[in-house]
Amino acid sequence: MTEFARRVERVSISGIRKVFEAAGPDAINLGIGQPDFPTPVHVREAAQQAIADGVVDAYTPNKGILPLREAIAAKHQRDNGIAVDPENVIATSGGSEALHLAFQAHVDQGDEVIFPDPGFVSYDALTHIAGGVPRPLGLRDDLTMDPAAVEDAITEDTAAFVVNSPANPTGAVQSKADIKEFARIADEHDVLCISDEVYEHIVFDGEHYSPLEFAETDNVVVVNACSKAYSMTGWRLGWVTGSHRRVERMLRVHQYAQACAAAPSQYAAEAALSGPQDCIGEMVAAFEQRRDVVLDGLADIGLETPKPRGAFYAMPKVPEGFVDEVIERGVILVPGEAFGENGAGYARISYATGIEDLKAALELMGDAVAAVQ
Repeated sequence: MTEFARRVERVSISGIRKVFEAAGPDAINLGIGQPDFPTPVHVREAAQQAIADGVVDAYTPNKGILPLREAIAAKHQRDNGIAVDPENVIATSGGSEALHLAFQAHVDQGDEVIFPDPGFVSYDALTHIAGGVPRPLGLRDDLTMDPAAVEDAITEDTAAFVVNSPANPTGAVQSKADIKEFARIADEHDVLCISDEVYEHIVFDGEHYSPLEFAETDNVVVVNACSKAYSMTGWRLGWVTGSHRRVERMLRVHQYAQACAAAPSQYAAEAALSGPQDCIGEMVAAFEQRRDVVLDGLADIGLETPKPRGAFYAMPKVPEGFVDEVIERGVILVPGEAFGENGAGYARISYATGIEDLKAALELMGDAVAAVQ
């Protein structure tokens, strides 16, 4: 008899959290994956009003309050041209729970899950927790995922593959042609496509597309959240949507794991999705300016960096010993191997911080490059 479940023993504490929590008070922290902007005022006021009105004192429906689910459906129509039934939406405790529901409802013991490597750390962990078998997939030179490679990797044991665009940790944005191919693959191979679209609004070059726009079957589930677009990481409000039968299965997991997302956050999210959207454009413009500063600075110190077209991350190729040297000098980065074996030799830089801090960090990174070469 084992003391702990084997599927949990295969999962370690996230290397990102370790780096994040190790940051000293004077460090320049470029390891944080969250916007540095305040949550918009009208969003906070909506939550405050809901609390004052006493409407958050009880459980909400498992799927979330109807006005929020209607706002999510309207958002999909507005931003993606997709008709979504509010009954096919579950409000979740952040995008993290939404991913958890998708994996738990669709991945069985021994099932394979294909995901990008380097890729968001949860994909590997959630595969293990569901009892599945991770199948990390290397990326193109521009750090996008190749649909042909996904199709080649599919076996009779494949339950799902994950698409993340814009991507964490790379900042890569898949083309419209790629996204259409992912939808085709899901349809033709009868394999679920889990589309992680949490960074959908943070795009600098090109446009965001969802596989749900092009799928002819119900083999696409979309995960999203208010966390990045509205600077609401602490509010823990996301959602998952798909066909009725898929949502019904995910609801079975959600009702026992969570019951419902936090009520104040649901009212805040409704305001975010239904209210003024100017805050998104303002943040994206600031992130693009910072991206350009970072890319220029990395080029000046001799670090080759695939150009990120979205999110707020850059992933330069770095020499051995660089990350440790940089951390010693007071700049917190995340080593690329935290995101998978193919991340070795890279580091993730989050430019969700002010330009002056970025410039200071780049100067220290230049010193670190000189020290390890």
